[in-house]
Amino acid sequence: MAVLPGRLRRFAGEVVLALAALLLSVSGALAACAAVASTPPLWTPVSFSTASLPAGYVGLTFLGHASFLIESPGGITAVTDYNGYIRPDRLPDIVTMNHAHSTHYTDSPDPGIKMVLRGWDPGGGVPDHDVQLGDMHVHNVPTNIRDGGGTEFGGNSIFVFDTGDLCIAHLGHLHHTLTPQHLAQLGPVDVLLTPVDGTWTLSHDDMIEVIESIHPALVIPMHYFSGRSLETFIADEAGRYPVRRSETPSIALARAELPKRTEILVLPARSGY
Repeated sequence: MAVLPGRLRRFAGEVVLALAALLLSVSGALAACAAVASTPPLWTPVSFSTASLPAGYVGLTFLGHASFLIESPGGITAVTDYNGYIRPDRLPDIVTMNHAHSTHYTDSPDPGIKMVLRGWDPGGGVPDHDVQLGDMHVHNVPTNIRDGGGTEFGGNSIFVFDTGDLCIAHLGHLHHTLTPQHLAQLGPVDVLLTPVDGTWTLSHDDMIEVIESIHPALVIPMHYFSGRSLETFIADEAGRYPVRRSETPSIALARAELPKRTEILVLPARSGY
């Protein structure tokens, strides 16, 4: 039997759930089901080892700066904004990079990495990635970056990782709010990895506009240079989103356990900047 990609499985599941909800509304049982589903657990802390990942879950580890390790249920690993020195204990299968600053890329990735996806086109065009490795699908949404006094078109990419019925989007070094075309290319996003420095990427007000346009279940802050800048972002969002804090940089996620409205989850970085 063919295995459907994560988004198609998720869509099929949502159709089934919608039909089930309609039937339950006729029988009067919908309210009881909604009450049960309203307070799910948010995440499962795990150690850094892939072997500790619960079956069917997606692993996420904040390595530091803008780098996260994403681990699929089938054992495929990807590292975002890979710079060669903030990295996991073992070689990832996939790395993504952006080149606004040298802390977000390397010109010398390990040759053992199976897929190296650059968020810009070294030839000057627009980057275009749409790849599958095992049970992880990755595509990019090109955006622009400030370049001195001008603009480099297609200089940054939002990378989107579909695995285990979850969609995780990494905003990279985003320098502008998103258009309807960007949002259509993104598709539905469950977990948004979000730079919150407030200056080098976007102001906090503009980043909140981006979050509001995407409507993820979880916002996980990154790319902040002190606890103060993180707390300033949390203050500037002015209570729009509940804030939770993990004691470990590594968590296991499942779509059924995500919050029903947007929340912020703060992960401590595994390593310094």
